[in-house]
Amino acid sequence: MNDTTESTASTSYTSYTSYCAPRESGGPKPEPAAEGPFAACVLCQEPTEYPETTKGITLCPVCEWREAERTACSG
Repeated sequence: MNDTTESTASTSYTSYTSYCAPRESGGPKPEPAAEGPFAACVLCQEPTEYPETTKGITLCPVCEWREAERTACSG
């Protein structure tokens, strides 16, 4: 065999390339509240980990996870 065939055969393809860029949200996430009152989730109305004074959409951990699954790259 020639040198190019041997070097190609020994090349390892262990690096992972993501074809989908991570989605950026509207801004930084608010800090979780230490004590209540907590904001209600806009999808299921369960309490979230964020204070009521948080502006924008607040999601509980379950809905946040489901939203991440829906928007993740499926390929």
